[in-house]
Amino acid sequence: MPGKGIGKGTGQQFAPVSVIIPTFNRVRFLEKSIGSVLGQTLGCAEILVVDDGSSDGTAEMVAGLAEQGRAGLRYIYQDNQGASAARNRGIAEAAHDLLCFLDSDDWWDLRKLELQFAAMEEQPDSLVSHTRELWFRHGKRVNQKKKHAPPHGNIFQRSLGMCVVGMSTVMVRRELFDRYGTFDESLLCCEDYDLWLRVGCQEEFFLIDAPLTLKDGGRADQLSAIHRLGMDTWRIRSLCNLLESGVLDDDQYQAALAELIRKCTIYGTGCIKHGRQKDGERYLALPEKY
Repeated sequence: MPGKGIGKGTGQQFAPVSVIIPTFNRVRFLEKSIGSVLGQTLGCAEILVVDDGSSDGTAEMVAGLAEQGRAGLRYIYQDNQGASAARNRGIAEAAHDLLCFLDSDDWWDLRKLELQFAAMEEQPDSLVSHTRELWFRHGKRVNQKKKHAPPHGNIFQRSLGMCVVGMSTVMVRRELFDRYGTFDESLLCCEDYDLWLRVGCQEEFFLIDAPLTLKDGGRADQLSAIHRLGMDTWRIRSLCNLLESGVLDDDQYQAALAELIRKCTIYGTGCIKHGRQKDGERYLALPEKY
């Protein structure tokens, strides 16, 4: 697929795109993820595997791929700091202005970069695009609910209740991070929810209406499982930060406040029901600040 900014490697066209793959003890999935990038119909200029302190042979596996002549494959190690820090390290190290992210237990349809790069070329004012997903659980296809359908254009209202942009689906111009900041490293989870709210209140998201990202869930080692019981506390924190940021218009502010009240009511009531009276009262009273 010819187009502006596309070069040629060893017999394969490639786009000036940096793919960032953060990982932590996921060696049994990582090779499949990397392989789905290497096999793209349109290659990327570089793949950055950011190892967030793994101890499972990740370094040796990536080194083995590099020895096979996998051009542009870079391995970056850091002490364990969490997903946000790993993604931010990848952003800082990336050589190109178009960035994609791929969680190390997800993989891509082999047309993803070709179709998404073409869409970004056709939409030069768009800072971010995303795709639909196919979901699997323990290897079996599962259907998504209507609320999980990714939105196009103004995503802010849809993003308040839950994260509606899959991290492994996006292609982002570096300018987005220059304008709105990178991932909040103080958040143990929901860092994508937080970022897309910050961006979505100002920017539109372009949807490539095809299921080009694939996910296999239902495992205990995933962040959504590890933080399941307290996940809304991180979303509540993000909403408070957004309300205090001063960037929302009146309608956005009221919508964010209504969502904060809803989340605090549900979580606070749950705390009291389970004998955590002080925590419950604190969350129930929290929206009164706004």
